[in-house]
Amino acid sequence: MLQCIFLLSDSGEVMVEKQMAGHRVDRAICSWFWDYVLAHAAGDPSKVLQVVVSPTHYLFHIYRNGVTFLACTQVEMPPLMAIEFLSRVGDVLTDYLGDLNEDIIKDNFVIVYQILDEMMDNGFPLTTEPNILKEMIAPPNIVNKMLNIVTGKSSTLGSKLPDAAASYVPWRSTVVKDASNEVYVNIVEELDACVNREGALVKCEAYGDVQVNCSLAGVPELTMSFANPAIINDVTFHPCVRFKPWESNQVLSFVPPDGQFKLMSYRVKKLKKTPIYVKPQLTSDSGNCRVSVMVGIRNDPGKPIDSITVQFQLPPLIISADLTANYGTVDILANKTCLWTIGQIPKDRAPMLSGNLRLEEGLAQLHTLPTFQVKFKIMGVALSGLQIDKLDVKNTPSAPYKGFRAQSQAGKYEVRS
Repeated sequence: MLQCIFLLSDSGEVMVEKQMAGHRVDRAICSWFWDYVLAHAAGDPSKVLQVVVSPTHYLFHIYRNGVTFLACTQVEMPPLMAIEFLSRVGDVLTDYLGDLNEDIIKDNFVIVYQILDEMMDNGFPLTTEPNILKEMIAPPNIVNKMLNIVTGKSSTLGSKLPDAAASYVPWRSTVVKDASNEVYVNIVEELDACVNREGALVKCEAYGDVQVNCSLAGVPELTMSFANPAIINDVTFHPCVRFKPWESNQVLSFVPPDGQFKLMSYRVKKLKKTPIYVKPQLTSDSGNCRVSVMVGIRNDPGKPIDSITVQFQLPPLIISADLTANYGTVDILANKTCLWTIGQIPKDRAPMLSGNLRLEEGLAQLHTLPTFQVKFKIMGVALSGLQIDKLDVKNTPSAPYKGFRAQSQAGKYEVRS
């Protein structure tokens, strides 16, 4: 049972406080937590463990776009439930407000507080489906804001409980309006990889989401299957998915919510190849370090690889850097970060970064070598190889339009020199 939820800014300021149970949690716990973040992660909450034990409370937190969602309890509870609930709160607020940051939270304080009030009852999750919440609490718009200012009262709360709250499919509204009779399925993946100094692939995993945008009338029944479901692990589902068909035949059977939602998440372990290679070479002698970095396509995914960037932190004992590239642009940022923006790899030549780093006086060679962070994006392909076999739709007035798309990008992609 959660006793309180706080929303903190990037400076540790309490923007929203929602007490969930009879026991009141003092705001001093937020100061303790922020001191902990400063001491263990230099003020970056994203680098702190999501479960922290204080002298008086168990603390659970997630970090989204400069906003820290912090939940407190004095009793033991499943940590995954608390973290998942906070993630759900972040998703709902993003859906309501269009984005999520400190200014948006402060500008929509009343709606944020009302949403928290409806999502949890006496410390336990209650209503977490956006379609029901939007029938109870109207999303913010200019008309609502003007009425609030003129009347001094909230015009966002509905006067009755939505019919979907008593439905056997509470994630779907009982009356879907303006349905265009189409459904789109997107596979979105992030590739995490680590390449050692010898160029060998130490780790390579893909984390993916199957996202659905549904605009179907009535209460449709969807069945989706994959061509190769055996490759995926650690699967989590939206509540609409029936577990038994997946457990027995690896088939997704569900009544979808209306609009956009995440149907499932998964992980693919131990991939054996990456689409690009990055080969750094650093040699230092007599106070000078020679840098050479080459980038190329290792395994052609069949689609263009876009938005390629290579980033690394200059070692602290470097007093000057003279780096150029035969393709793309090179920028040295204020925090001594070198950002090489390549874009798309050309077909006629391999992009190469080269130059010199001048070491501090008295330092003959570089003892700390940088780690290269790689980013890229590929539209139209899932790097894990996951493919949708078919999607069947029933209980609709007519045959709907079905669209499929895949996208991959680099997550934590490191190359060590």
